[in-house]
Amino acid sequence: MSILSLANVTKRFGGLTAVNELSFDLAAGETVGLLGPNGSGKTTALNMISGYLPVSGGTITLAGETISRLGPERIAHRGIARTFQLVRALPSLSVGENVLAALAFRKEPVWGRAAEERIDALLADVGLGGRASQPADSLTYIDLKRMELARALATDPQLLLLDEWLAGLNPTELRAGIDLITTLHQRGITILLVEHVMDAVRALCTRCIVMNAGTRIADGPTADVLADAEVIRAYLGDEHA
Repeated sequence: MSILSLANVTKRFGGLTAVNELSFDLAAGETVGLLGPNGSGKTTALNMISGYLPVSGGTITLAGETISRLGPERIAHRGIARTFQLVRALPSLSVGENVLAALAFRKEPVWGRAAEERIDALLADVGLGGRASQPADSLTYIDLKRMELARALATDPQLLLLDEWLAGLNPTELRAGIDLITTLHQRGITILLVEHVMDAVRALCTRCIVMNAGTRIADGPTADVLADAEVIRAYLGDEHA
């Protein structure tokens, strides 16, 4: 059963078509890579799925329900959470308060002692156990990413969108990040990740979708897609295909 379906989804900014009739399905429990060179439309696609941008055409459905005309808060309440290329923390709050904000605004809000327990569990899950009282603006880059992921997980999503969550990590951090995403997959969360770190893509994704100039150019098993001549050409140019 498809948990997410895009049918001919298009996004135009004036005369520029950033995403052109993009179609694909995600099955429940999959971890799928959304790949492509810079400017290919990947983040724009995530922005439409999560409601941060309205679609110009086409339809997006979640578990059979059309969501392509809903705002981001209503889509979040239906079970989609995301992270961003640039971490969007609430720097004046503590780490725990950042997670509490997500718990408070989810479809079924959590408050009081239950919220404290949930915050502790979420932070432990992402490797920030015992650090709820730490100021968010004192975190390192990787720990900011961990906090943002805890905040996304606080909404209890069925679909998680990760926009270059592993970018900028050193090798040790990258390994820890891969292990963490693997754990989320094992819990049954469906994951769509935009990523340029191919070691991570190979480790995490059994399937990849590749975009170029707003159009889907490949969709299939990871090894096959990464060896596809059109995909290589999109990344490296004609002389490498």
